[in-house]
Amino acid sequence: MNAPSAAPIDAAGRPVRLGLRENRLQFTLLVVVNVCVGGLVGLERTTVPLIGTETFGLTSGLAVFSFIIAFGTTKALTNLAAGALTARFRRKQLLITGWLIGIPVPFALAWAPSWGWIVAANVLLGLNQGLTWSMTVNMKIDLVGPARRGLATGLNEAAGYTAVGVTALLTGYLATTYGLRPVPELIGVVFVAAGLALSLVVRDTAAHVALELAHHSKPLPTGEATGLKATFARTSWHNRSLRGASQAGLVNNLNDGLTWGVFPLLFTDHGLGLAAVGLIKGLYPILWGLGQIPTGHLADRIGRKPLIVTGMLVQSVGFVLALALLDRPLLAGVLSAIFLGLGTAMVYPALIASVSDHAHPAWRANALGTYRFWRDIGYAAGALVAGILADAFGLDATVIAAAVLTACSGLFAARWITERPADC
Repeated sequence: MNAPSAAPIDAAGRPVRLGLRENRLQFTLLVVVNVCVGGLVGLERTTVPLIGTETFGLTSGLAVFSFIIAFGTTKALTNLAAGALTARFRRKQLLITGWLIGIPVPFALAWAPSWGWIVAANVLLGLNQGLTWSMTVNMKIDLVGPARRGLATGLNEAAGYTAVGVTALLTGYLATTYGLRPVPELIGVVFVAAGLALSLVVRDTAAHVALELAHHSKPLPTGEATGLKATFARTSWHNRSLRGASQAGLVNNLNDGLTWGVFPLLFTDHGLGLAAVGLIKGLYPILWGLGQIPTGHLADRIGRKPLIVTGMLVQSVGFVLALALLDRPLLAGVLSAIFLGLGTAMVYPALIASVSDHAHPAWRANALGTYRFWRDIGYAAGALVAGILADAFGLDATVIAAAVLTACSGLFAARWITERPADC
C-alpha cells in the first residue's frame, strides 16, 4: 500500500515512502550486497566435494557431504534466529554482523589443513549466509511494500543465485588451471570486503516497517501472538498456505543440497573434467538467478501457486533427465541444470512472496525466518539423504529419490497453498 502524501520522516530526517521507484537507490545497494552474499557461497559449488575426495581422501559419501550438513543446519537455525533478532536489533546491524562472521571463510577453504577445518568454515558460512541473506530479503520487502513483493524477492534472489552460478563457473575454470586450492577460494576475499563495505553504507528500513504497519489494511487480530514460538507453529503447520510453502521450500533446497554434493562426483565418475562440471554447476544457479526476475514479476500478476506447483514438477523432470541421458554426461548435466534452474526460478520468489502475503507485518520477519529455516534445513536433509543413499545404493539412487520427493512436494503445494488474502 502506498504511503499518504504527508509521508513520515525517518531518523535522518528523510521522508519515508514505500515502493521500488521511491527507494531505488537503497534497493540497488541491497541487490549488489546480495551479489556478494551469493558469490561467497558459490565458492564451494564446484570444488569442495572434490577437495574432500581428492585432497583429503574421503571415501564415504556421508563424510564428503558433511560440510553441506554443517552449512545447511547452521544457516537454517540462523534464519530462524534472525527473525527473532530483528525485534532486538536493527536489520543493518545484523547484516554487518553477518559479514564480520564471514571474513575467515575464504582463507579457511583455501588453506584448511584437515577436513574438519572445512566443516568448521561451513559453520561460519552458514551463520554468514543466514544473517546477510535474511536481512537483504527483509529489507527489500520492507522498502517496496505489498504490491511488489514478488518482484522484490525475485530481484534479490536473482542477484544472489546468479552470483552463485558465475562463481561456481569461475572456480571450475580456475581449478582446471591452478588446482583445487588456494586460488579458486581466494576470490571470496573480494566478496567479503565489498559486501561489508556496502553494508556499512546502506540505510536501515525500520521506518518503512513502521509505515506499513500504520497503514496495513488488516489490523492485527486481538490476542494474536507475534513471538517466535507462536509464529513458528503457525508457519510450520497451523496455516495451510504457510505449511505448503515451508514444505516446498524444504524440498527445493534438498534438491540443491543433493546436487551440490552429488553432481560433481556423478559427472566426474562419467568422465567429465572440472571445467565441464563447473559449467553444469554454474548453469543451474545462473538460470535459477536470472530467471527469478521475470518469474518474480509474473508471481505478482498471475499469482504464487501456479509458479510454485509447476516449478516443483519441472525440477523433478530435471532429475529424470540427469539419469536418462547419463551415457552422454555433458548433455545430461546441461539439460538437467536447465530444468532444475528454470524450475527453481519459478518457485523461489513465489514462495517468499506467498509467505509474505499470509503473514501480518507484525510477525512477518518471524514467519520469513521460519520459512527460511525449513527451506535451508533442506540443504542438510539433502546432503544427509544423498550420503546415506550413495553409500548404500550408489549415486543414481539419490537422483531417483530427489525426483520422487520433488514431484510429491509439488502435489502437496497444489493442495495446501492458496493465493494472497483479499484484504492484503
